[in-house]
Amino acid sequence: MSQSEQEFAGRVALVTGGSRGIGRACVLQLAEAGADVAINYVSREDAARETAEAAGKFGVRTHVVQADVSSADDVHHMVEEVTSSLGPVDLLVNNAGVFDYVSHEETTPEIWHRAIETNLTSAYLVTWAVKDGMMERGYGRIVNIASIAALRPRPMSIAYAVSKAGVVALTQSTSEALAPHGVRINCVAPGLTETEILDGVDQAALDRLIAETPLGRIGQPEDISELVMFLLSDRSRFMTGQTLVASGGRVLIP
Repeated sequence: MSQSEQEFAGRVALVTGGSRGIGRACVLQLAEAGADVAINYVSREDAARETAEAAGKFGVRTHVVQADVSSADDVHHMVEEVTSSLGPVDLLVNNAGVFDYVSHEETTPEIWHRAIETNLTSAYLVTWAVKDGMMERGYGRIVNIASIAALRPRPMSIAYAVSKAGVVALTQSTSEALAPHGVRINCVAPGLTETEILDGVDQAALDRLIAETPLGRIGQPEDISELVMFLLSDRSRFMTGQTLVASGGRVLIP
């Protein structure tokens, strides 16, 4: 590999929800760039271990860690385990999330709380679990995964849109607080992307969403992970608190 491809050699990365979809794509690209990677999962250990095996082929260390990242206790134990196994976390991708495609009548308190806790509270908890160490070392890179729903919400995903808007606000506020300590925090807002999160959306709705997308296709996990890598890397060294949109142009439509 070239020097640029090995940019993260010696760094430790943690990807929440890292077993599948966008998280898995991030894990593999981080490993290819030389980072030792911790793969967090909540229920699919088989997928997490398969992802770790694929990442290990790049010659890096990997660690699979089960945790519900909406739980403060789980997050505390997860970060302790990763630090013990691989070392302090230098690179964090807050990717874990849930999506409910439901009407306002179906948006129950349970759906609301699950969206807020899994999509937003988790990003806060994991960031807070690693930020002090990053500040002490004077180095940290965090990328939060939001959604274009945070920027152009729709009536069939109210709780999801609110939670992801919170992720954007968390990115902006925390990035300004931590910037003087050498910690950069940015955000990616994907549009429609080919992941299991779309399983709950009926085909007619998907077809309509694709038709609304100027580039005329669904995004792939690698379309998003490429932006994540850019924001983690020194190529974005003068960026913090920013949200990059990758939606095939769809966010531009009112």
